[in-house]
Amino acid sequence: MLEATPLTDGWILRHEGAELPAAVPGCVHTDLLAAGVIPDPFLGRNETDVAWVGRRAWTYETRLPEVASGHEQTDLVFEGLDTAAEILVDGRLVGRVRNMHRSYRYDVTGLGGPLTVRFRSAYAEAEAVRGRLGERPAAYTEPYQYIRKMACSFGWDWGPTLVTAGIWRPVRLERWSTARIARVRPLVTVERGVGVVELCVDVERTRAEAALTLEARVGGRRVRAEVPGTSAVVRVEVPDAELWWPRGYGRQPLYDMELTLHHDEAPLDVWRRRVGFREVGLDTSADAHGTGFTLVVNGERLFARGVNWIPDDVFPSRVTRERYRERLRQAADAGVDLVRVWGGGIYESEDFYDACDELGLLVWQDFPFACAAYPEEQPLRGEVEAEARENVVRLMPHPSLVLWNGNNENLWGFRDWGWQERLGGDSWGEGYYLGVLPRVVAELDPTRPYTAGSPWSGSWRRHPNDPAHGTHHSWEVWNREDYARYRADVPRFVAEFGWQAPPAYATLRRALPGEGLAPDSPGVLHHQKAEDGNGKLERGLARHFAAWQGDFDRWHYLTQVNQARAVAAGIEHWRSHWPVCAGTVLWQLNDCWPVTSWAAVDGDGREKPLYHELRRLYADRLLTLQPREGGLVAAAVNQGAGRWTGTLELRRMTVAGDVLGSARVELAAAARTVAEVPVPAELTPAGAKEFLVADAWESPGSSGGGPRALHFPVPDREVAYPRPEFEVSVVPGGIEVSARTLVRDLLLQADRLDPRARADRGLVTLLPGERVTIGVAGWETPDADAARAALYCLEPMT
Repeated sequence: MLEATPLTDGWILRHEGAELPAAVPGCVHTDLLAAGVIPDPFLGRNETDVAWVGRRAWTYETRLPEVASGHEQTDLVFEGLDTAAEILVDGRLVGRVRNMHRSYRYDVTGLGGPLTVRFRSAYAEAEAVRGRLGERPAAYTEPYQYIRKMACSFGWDWGPTLVTAGIWRPVRLERWSTARIARVRPLVTVERGVGVVELCVDVERTRAEAALTLEARVGGRRVRAEVPGTSAVVRVEVPDAELWWPRGYGRQPLYDMELTLHHDEAPLDVWRRRVGFREVGLDTSADAHGTGFTLVVNGERLFARGVNWIPDDVFPSRVTRERYRERLRQAADAGVDLVRVWGGGIYESEDFYDACDELGLLVWQDFPFACAAYPEEQPLRGEVEAEARENVVRLMPHPSLVLWNGNNENLWGFRDWGWQERLGGDSWGEGYYLGVLPRVVAELDPTRPYTAGSPWSGSWRRHPNDPAHGTHHSWEVWNREDYARYRADVPRFVAEFGWQAPPAYATLRRALPGEGLAPDSPGVLHHQKAEDGNGKLERGLARHFAAWQGDFDRWHYLTQVNQARAVAAGIEHWRSHWPVCAGTVLWQLNDCWPVTSWAAVDGDGREKPLYHELRRLYADRLLTLQPREGGLVAAAVNQGAGRWTGTLELRRMTVAGDVLGSARVELAAAARTVAEVPVPAELTPAGAKEFLVADAWESPGSSGGGPRALHFPVPDREVAYPRPEFEVSVVPGGIEVSARTLVRDLLLQADRLDPRARADRGLVTLLPGERVTIGVAGWETPDADAARAALYCLEPMT
C-alpha cells in the first residue's frame, strides 16, 4: 500500500548566516515574523519597512527522513511552491519550478540526505520574463502578469504589497510499488433520476505486466474494472440519488466516494472524495432584453445572491480549515448562495470547497488572470495550460463548483483601457480566454459551463461590459457617480459592484496602535489603497450628508452607513427586476488585512454594518420601494419556495411621527417571482419632512416581524430629522432601545464596548414608540451608559 510521510518538521530558513526555524506550510514573511526579524506588516506602516523581503532570494532546508522501505519507488511531492525555485536532494538538482498554482512530483528513489529548496525573488523572475517577452499593460505597475503567482501579493486597491516566497502548501514523501493512482477525473451527473459517477483514472506503474483492478464504491454501490494499461474508466450508478442543492433550495447530501487500486486483490492505493449529484447549466440565450446569464441548478433558475472572495490573508498559508469555515459561514448566514473566487487570487484549498459543499454555497471559479495583459508565449503558455489541467481535475469532485470563468476584467481592459494601442499586436491573453481554457474545460470537465471572462458580453460584436448582455461590472458608481445611478439600467447579471467603508473601530485601533485616528492621518491613509479612495468617500458623503466637521467617529459612522445604503440601492433595484437581472455579486465579502475597502467583513473578521444589511437584502423575502415610470411601487421579491401572501400596510408619515395617510392592500407573490403593488398617489411623500413606510404582515391585523421598506424623497442632508430621543436598557443577552422620536439608522458599534464584542444586527430605523433588542456577545460587563456611548444614529443635518 502507498505510504505517505508528511515533511513538516525540521525545516530551517537561511537568513544572513543564521538558521531560522521555518514552518511548512508557510512563507518567508511568517517565518521572519515568528523569529522577530521583521515587525508585523499589518500594523502601522510596517508594510513599507519589510518590502526588502520580496526582493531577496531565500533558501529552505531540511533532511529527508531515513525510513526503511521495501517499496520500489519514492516520490517527493510538493502541493505548492511559491513560486520560482529549484529543488535539490543531497546537492543534486531534481527540479526547477515557476508556478505557484501547480503541484510537483519528483522521483527520489535511492536518494537521501539534505533537501534544499532555493527560491528566486518573484520580482527577479517576473522582470526576467518581461525582459524576454516585452512590456504588457496592466492596471498596476507591479509585474504580476509575468509570473504564475497570486497576483494580489504584489498589492491591489485593497491589499498590501507583500511579495511572498516559500513552501506554501504541504510537502510529503510517497513510497509505493507496482502502481499508484496518478489522476482521477470524476464526471458526476444525473441521468433520469439516477446519480452517475464516471471515474476516468490514470495510473503510474513500475511494472507494466502487473494485473491491476480498480474498485469504486459510492452510495452503497460497488463496481470493479480492469486496468489494461495506464488508464481505465469506472462507471457507478446510484439509483434514486438525492440531489444536492444550493442553500435555500434544498439539502446538500454528500456521498463518500472511494476508489481502490488492487494488484492480485492486494490494495496498492486509495483515492477518497465526497461528491454530490446535481445538474448545472448556464442560460445565455437571447431574449427581448438582450442576452441572459442565468444559472440553472437541477432545472431551477436562480437569482444568484453572491459575493466576491479574495484570499482571506495576504499570507494564504495562514488560512486554516476553521478560518475558511468561519468566513464562509458568515457568508451563508448573510443569505449568500454564490461565492466568486476572484482571478487575482488563487485556486483555494480543498478546505474552502469542502465548506462550500457542506454549506450549499455555489462557487464561481475564476482562472487566475486579473486586470492585465498576459503574454501568451513560453514559458508562460505551457504553465497556464498545465495549471489549468491540474486544477480543473482537482476541483471536479465538488458539487458546489458550478462555473469556470476565464479572467477578471481583461477583455474589458483590452477594449477600454488603452491596451490595444499600447500592445501593437503583441499577445495579451485572448488566446487563453477564448482558446486554451475553454478547450481544457470542454475536454476535462464538460459537466460545467465556462465563460470567457467577467465582464463579458459573449461576443466582440458588443462592448465587453454591455449591461444588456452577459456579465456586467458596475464601477461608474463609486468611481465617478452616486449610487442613485444604479437605477439607470438593469444588467443581466451584476458580477461586481460595491462601495467602500473603513473597517470596524477596534480593527483600526489594533492596526494603528498609538495613532490619533483621523481620515487623513498617516496610518489611516496607508491602510487605504484605492486611488483617491478617501476623496471618493468624501464626495460620496457630500451627496447625502452634511459635513462631518472633523469628527472622526462621525466620519467613521457615516461612511459605514453610506456603504450599506449604496449596496442596498443596487441590490434592491436589481432584485426587483428578476428574471431580467439574474444575479448580484457584491465586491467583496472579505479582506486580507486591516484596510478601508469594499468588504462586508473586515480584515479582523468583524462584520461591518454592510454585512448585516446583506442579511436583509439577500433574504428570501425582500420588500423594497422602487420608482417606476408610473410612480412608486412596493416590490415584493419572493425567492422562497412557497407563495408569499399577506397584507401590505403603507403609511405616509412626517419625520415628527404623524401619519398623513395610510392604506392596507393584499400582497401576493408566487414562489421565485416579484410582485409589484402601486403606491397610491396620495401616499407618495414629498419634501424634506415626509417619508413612506411599507410593512408586509403575514396575516391581516398582525403587527411586527415582517419585512419593512422606507422611502425618503430627498437626500438625508435635506431631511428635517428631529433630534433623536431614545432610552437604553440592559436586557439578558444584549440591550433594548426604545424610541421616543424617529431614530434613523441606529447602530451599536459593539467593538467599542469590548474588542471581542459582536452585535447581532446592524443599522435599524425606529419609528416613534418602537423598540428593538440588540443581542451582544462577548461583552463581559454590560452597562447601559457604555452602550449609549457606543450607539450612533443620524442627527439633524447642519
